[in-house]
Amino acid sequence: MGQTTLDDDELFDEAASEMRDDVEDSLTKAREALPESDTIWNADADNTLGVLNGLRSALDTDDAAAHLTDAKKWYTMGKRADAFEDPDDLEEQIATLDAVFEDIEDAHEQVSDLASTVPELRGALDDAHEAAETDESDADDADAEADADAEEAEAAD
Repeated sequence: MGQTTLDDDELFDEAASEMRDDVEDSLTKAREALPESDTIWNADADNTLGVLNGLRSALDTDDAAAHLTDAKKWYTMGKRADAFEDPDDLEEQIATLDAVFEDIEDAHEQVSDLASTVPELRGALDDAHEAAETDESDADDADAEADADAEEAEAAD
């Protein structure tokens, strides 16, 4: 019976070690899948909308988020099983990455909003300028008509 208990303890220790490795591996993969800072800093586009769409794409974190979710999953399992000798460092790493993801998600949302707003704003500005040109043209026509009427009235006198 003593041998079985020892084997169970050894198996548990081995499983706990593998679980910690899985958490650390997932955290590493999540960090590696994050966008590079130059990718979000440098832009190669012909216009504002191109810049915004490029930035929005650069802020896509699907793969990194999946790895972070895996890390959280294995961490939660290990913590509940009391499998980790020192879970605090893993918890801190997860919290740090969570904060980075929140910042990226906020930026992605703001960029997406701008990418939707800028074309609408451009259309509104074009419409406003066209209306101003139409008003100016109408004013010029009215001035010309008034001048013609004044000349006609002078000629009649």
